[in-house]
Amino acid sequence: MRSVLAFVKKEPVLAVSFLAAFVSCCFVAPDRTYLSYIDFKTLALLFCLMTVVEGLNRAGIFRSMASFTLKKCGTLRSVGVALVLMSFVSSMLITNDVALITFVPFAILVLTMANAPQAIVWVVVVQTIAANMGSMLTPVGNPQNLYLFSKYGLGFGEFFGITAPVWIVSLVVCLVLCFGVRKTKLELPQIEKTVVDGRSALVYAVLFVVCLLVVFRILPWPVMLAAVVLTALVVDRGILRSADYCLLLTFVMFFVFSGNLSRMGSVRNALGSLLKGRELLVSALSSQVISNVPAALLLSAFTDNARGLILGTDIGGLGTPIASMASLIGYKLYCASKGAEPGKFMKTFLVLNFSLLILALAGASMFLA
Repeated sequence: MRSVLAFVKKEPVLAVSFLAAFVSCCFVAPDRTYLSYIDFKTLALLFCLMTVVEGLNRAGIFRSMASFTLKKCGTLRSVGVALVLMSFVSSMLITNDVALITFVPFAILVLTMANAPQAIVWVVVVQTIAANMGSMLTPVGNPQNLYLFSKYGLGFGEFFGITAPVWIVSLVVCLVLCFGVRKTKLELPQIEKTVVDGRSALVYAVLFVVCLLVVFRILPWPVMLAAVVLTALVVDRGILRSADYCLLLTFVMFFVFSGNLSRMGSVRNALGSLLKGRELLVSALSSQVISNVPAALLLSAFTDNARGLILGTDIGGLGTPIASMASLIGYKLYCASKGAEPGKFMKTFLVLNFSLLILALAGASMFLA
């Protein structure tokens, strides 16, 4: 029992996702359809990105970038702005998940080198918000946008017309949140010159490009998975142990839970009756429980209101940690850092996210009216 409690304390999100999946299995008996629930491409992409990012880290790339960033920024606040903008801008091109996998460890490293561990929680939380909201601008920014863009046959101009106004406001909000970081002059320690392993850096940089080609649907994901695993076995097989397998299992549990919900007739009927004329609100609230990607997949069968559903699921990425899988990634990456304070992180996360969720829903409602 002590071991179980210790595991739950260490991996609370995985424990909750497992319980949710188990309860849903009591209503929908396991069968072959379960395999269709799981997005193997997303799992493979997450695994490969975690492995590649760790490889770049071991090669000294992030420490070198951190030193450069610190030298260019005069104050702690300017460092926070730079880190948040990296997540916000990159997310609309490489997805919110990839942006956080790449820049949260980088932020932790930079702020640690700047002797500012007290700013890590705030900056990482704002980075998570920035990645979720920055990704909403483009169809490739997150999985639900890509699905809904194709589902409703939208053009790029039409899509940008839906998302751009909220995206612009979100950028301003993220910059305002950066004022939560003190404008103190950086007192940097003597930073030793970082030695970059050029050979390893080049290998993992190429693999990172391979991952991006999968994101942009140019390469099939099995090619990426094979390339990363085989390269790791040759270069540094120990790096395969660095991936967060508990996070990957958490994704599997949520895939099972949301897949089973979609097969429950009573749930589908209830959602159908609730959705009509309330697409924005229902999709945002559904995202709080089953995450915004499954919510988009489930609710799109009941409405032709693309605008309401796109904005609802994008804005719905704010709120609970499970509202967006990217938020889970940010949380897990922070908790894996030295000296992490999960309780403080979660309190800050919930206060900021729910405050912004309410404001964003109010603003989007006026935009759709």
